[in-house]
Amino acid sequence: MIIVDGQQNTRTIQNFDNLEEILTDLMQDKSMENRIITDVFVNNEIFSEIYPHQAEDLASDSIERLEIRSVPATQMALDIAGEMYKVTKMMQSGGKNTARLFREGKNTDALELLQDLLDVVRDFLAMVGDLRERYLSGADTEFKTKTNELSDLLSEMSDILETEDWVLLSDLLEYEFAPQCDEWEVLAHNLHKELVERFAQ
Repeated sequence: MIIVDGQQNTRTIQNFDNLEEILTDLMQDKSMENRIITDVFVNNEIFSEIYPHQAEDLASDSIERLEIRSVPATQMALDIAGEMYKVTKMMQSGGKNTARLFREGKNTDALELLQDLLDVVRDFLAMVGDLRERYLSGADTEFKTKTNELSDLLSEMSDILETEDWVLLSDLLEYEFAPQCDEWEVLAHNLHKELVERFAQ
């Protein structure tokens, strides 16, 4: 049995070789257009991939019941945008903690935290950029300016990493990166507001 958003689907599990085939076929259905799958339950247990294409390894003969839950892509966009300001707070906190660790001479811990921080910042910028491009016809002037400023700062920090000037790196994190996070928090709130207005039209 296949259940999609509370409704029994006409597809038969045994007509497919594995879970990935079922999901791929379902996503091509017109009813799933502009929707995002949020949850997959196999035999009443939540399924999430630990590695890419893990669903391909789950044979259909091991599946008795498959339940899919989805939301409109616009709702997912709103939900993500509504949480983006929390990421800016996490970025700011991570920057200050990294600076503190460098100043305390805990360079190994600081470098590990810095790498995690840089990954978060890159993902954040990519997500904000994608939301603007997809739903708001691209970036506005302020967004472009702030993105360039943050990208320039990240490049400067990368250069300093090579020289191992931990004092200068700490100063950049605390006195330049943290204030930029405050500015990005405002931009994140504005992005959410713009999306709410866009989808209300």
